[in-house]
Amino acid sequence: MAGVGEARRPIAMTIAGSDSGAGAGVQADLKTFAALGVYGASVLTAITAQNTMQVTAVHEIPIDVITAQIQAVLSDMGANAVKTGMLSSSAIIDAVAGELKLAGVERLVVDPVMVAKSGDSLLRSDAVEALKTQLLPLATVVTPNIPEAEVLTGMSIQGREEALQAAEAILGMGPKVVVVKGGHLEGPATDLFYDGEGVRELHASRIDTKNTHGTGCTFASAVAAGLASGLEPWDAVVQAKNFITEAIQNAYAVGQGHGPVNHFYRWV
Repeated sequence: MAGVGEARRPIAMTIAGSDSGAGAGVQADLKTFAALGVYGASVLTAITAQNTMQVTAVHEIPIDVITAQIQAVLSDMGANAVKTGMLSSSAIIDAVAGELKLAGVERLVVDPVMVAKSGDSLLRSDAVEALKTQLLPLATVVTPNIPEAEVLTGMSIQGREEALQAAEAILGMGPKVVVVKGGHLEGPATDLFYDGEGVRELHASRIDTKNTHGTGCTFASAVAAGLASGLEPWDAVVQAKNFITEAIQNAYAVGQGHGPVNHFYRWV
């Protein structure tokens, strides 16, 4: 019989930037993992000075320290799933992709973080090609919003048909599943799930709130938590959609700008 604390929980690892306001980035990822019953490990790629209104400074972590963090976690604890977020340079993307290949990571969620909620850029222009060629081919699920899908494909997306065309184009870059999030389009917040065999839609009513800081990070990490727990991609995405919807519905104001979602709405 296992003693107290001996039962092994699923482990998910986030590789992303730190948000000093704790609404997005690694902090949001770890909150999401905990809320969904998954143990969270973390690899910092950058430190941002950030609040609900703006990003005032970014300090990239040295490459050797990033790879050392990945190796430290995987060599001891392992990871049932990995989620990537802010990878701000092509050098960081190349290094992270190399480590994930070497470790044989099988369940990877890529959130192609490009711009903060405040509008500040979090991805260098030279890193887009590295993201497309080095990281997306390793992904189980990639979760771009509309602006990110436009950057990845070079397309202008005005509605569902263009979103589907973008999903098809991104799938051609190598991931197994593409989820194009529809929050930037008019009407209900409808996401498209595309795996090459068919398209499925995830619907949610649009919520009238400015407290949406960290929604992308939270959604992607919820998908990773589902995969770590043994769910298939569709079921993991459905769980994530329900989780982020309720986290937004139960958000409360923090700061003067875009406040964070409430990751622990079930308890607080």
